[in-house]
This record gives sequence, C-alpha cells and structure tokens, in this order.
Amino acid sequence: MSEPSGRTIRVAFVAGEASGDLLGAHLLQELSARVPRLEAFGIGGPKMQSAGLDAWYSMELLAVRGYVEVFRSLPKLLRIRRDLRRRLLADPPDLFIGIDAPDFNLGLESALRSRGITTVHYASPSIWAWRGERIHKIKRAVSKMLALFPFEPAIYEKAGVPVVYVGHPLADELPEYPDKDAAREQMKLSPGQTVVALLPGSRQSEVRQMGELFAATAKLVAELQDVHFLVPLVSRETRMIFEEALYHQGADQLSVTILFGHADMAMVAADAVLVASGTATLEAALLKRPMVITYKMPRLSAWIMRRRGRIRYVGLPNILAGEFVVPEILQEDATPENLAQALANQLQDKEVRRRLEQRFLEIHRMLKQGSAARAVEAILPLLGAVKPWARVKDASAREGARA
Repeated sequence: MSEPSGRTIRVAFVAGEASGDLLGAHLLQELSARVPRLEAFGIGGPKMQSAGLDAWYSMELLAVRGYVEVFRSLPKLLRIRRDLRRRLLADPPDLFIGIDAPDFNLGLESALRSRGITTVHYASPSIWAWRGERIHKIKRAVSKMLALFPFEPAIYEKAGVPVVYVGHPLADELPEYPDKDAAREQMKLSPGQTVVALLPGSRQSEVRQMGELFAATAKLVAELQDVHFLVPLVSRETRMIFEEALYHQGADQLSVTILFGHADMAMVAADAVLVASGTATLEAALLKRPMVITYKMPRLSAWIMRRRGRIRYVGLPNILAGEFVVPEILQEDATPENLAQALANQLQDKEVRRRLEQRFLEIHRMLKQGSAARAVEAILPLLGAVKPWARVKDASAREGARA
C-alpha cells in the first residue's frame, strides 16, 4: 500500500446513543493515531467530540427506542437523515461509519453506498435476536460489518456480507479484576456497607419510563436492610427526572448518591446492580457484579418485539453465556416487589456471586480482542491511502504531521 498522499482523509460518523459514543470514541482515537491528516464529522456524543469529532447534531436527538417512541419522533429523525444525506452527497467523505442506531443508519448507508460512498457499520444489529430479515437491507447498505460478538460473523458470512469480528472495547477498557475497596475508598463508602447501584438508562425517555420503578424498588430494598444507593446518570436532565421520581415515590429520604457519569465506578463499588437492559448489563458483567436486569416499554412496542423475537434472553450476559445466569424481570413482571426480592437474593447468596464472577471472567476474556486496533485494521484498506502499519506514536507527532 502506498504512502499517505498528504491530503486530508475525511470520515463521517453517526452514533445514536451513549454506547455508540463509547464505541466511536475508541475507534476515532485509534484512527487518529493511524491517519495523520484526519477530519471526523457527523453525529456523536461528548466522548466522540473529545476525540476530535465535529458534531453537526446532538446525539440525544437520535436516542429513541421502541416502535411507538420512534413513530412519534419519526418526522424529526427523517429531517435529520435527509439533511445528513444531502450534505454528505454534496461533499462526499472518504468513508462513512455508522455506529449502532441501525434504524437510522442503515437507510442512510444505503443511500450513500448507492452513490459510491464506502460504508462501514460498527456493531451488528441484533438480527440474531429479532428482525432477522434485516440481513437483506444490511447487505445492500454495508461495505463492511464490524462485529462485537464472536457468534455474529457466521450470520454475515452466510449472507455474503464482508465482516470482521473485533471484540468489544469495554472488555479492553475494564479490568479483569476490579478493585472494589479502592472504588469505595474513592467514593467515601465504608468497606462493610451494603451498596446497590441503580442504572435506569442513559436516555431521558428511558429514565422517564424506568425512574419511578427504580425509586419504588429502592424504597422496598431499604425497608429490608440498611443500603446506600449509587445512581450514575449522564446529564442534568436525567438527574432531574430521577430526582422527581424519588420524590413521587416518597423515596427522597433514602441514602442516595447521584453521580454525573462514573457508572463503572458505581458498579465496582456496589454489592449488586439493578440495571435497565442494554449495554450497561454487559458492563456490569465485565465488572463481575451480581445484577438484576429489568426493562419496561409501552405495551404496543413490547408486543411487537415479542412477536418478532428469536431468542429467550434480552440481557447480554445471558445471551453470551447461553443460559440464564442473572435474573431478567421484564414488562408486567417488573414490579417493585419482584425487583426488590431479586436484589435481596443477589445480595445474600455468596455462592451465586462466586460462580457469577468466574462466568463473567470467561466472557470478559472472550471479548477482549484489542477491538479499536482490529477495527482500524479492517477500515484502513477501505481508505486506500494509508499504510496499515503506519502509526503516529503520540499527539505531538500527529500535530507535526498536520503542520
């Protein structure tokens, strides 16, 4: 492969939620280290912006989940996608990378690829869980798929979609043996104190949907034993929503610390975690924490998803283990009483906790692949102008290359 031509390499990104922002930030940092003249732009959150992304829109605008919720937001989402398509076709990037958000990104990727723009999709949609028919749309939309989980490539290879398994960046980032005592010391929690982390979601819509359920559950748990609760939230808006939920449930006098971010530290410090289904369940598993997974969405959305589902589990720890290793309490079963009892069980059974830690360690090592470097190795040939072995060692060298 030839030496870099000296021109700027332009890469467009679209990430639609906090987990995609994390994926994109790791990828962008590694890509910046390998491509001396890189211009990154599109949609991403604070982590991607810190890594150098020029954000055209707030990522929060795309953070919508469920059929009913997407339908209500559809006009806004379509306007954003039309504007992105217009801008990207008017001044085509060297590469487009859609990070998760498949309902938004796949349509955009199809339009761009049909006009000759190379497209990468990072993080396979859950076609192994539901809506498997999307493989046909993916084949039209995607020049290359980057898969996070080891069971995904076979699906794409069978359909003729170029795919690379890269592992999960959380497995690279998080320690195999987290230091619970150090986390508690940093948060000024006593070693013997019972601590539960509450993770009701990263989106405002999720915290509105789940906040009162989590607050009511915390109130019941506190009636059973002396517990301190840690609640990591990602923004001032989600904090306000959750504080209102605590007040409505009469739980505002509980022993609670609300954090801005620091979800990993909160989970490390905790004895058990109550977590809304999503990437946070994987993070809790990688941090070797007992957990209860829950989720509630509007009934119509839940009915549609159940009819189109293909596997028994919704939580990533259970999917990766291939069996129920942690409780999943969903929809009408997700009552404060059921959740409080499940948390109490997790807090009390030391043997279960020991077995979980070993199983989660196995999952951690399976996913720890150096994902950002593997992803960039898969992307560089698509750019065509950068040697795969050319790596700018540090920030000062990158600045010298740009000068």
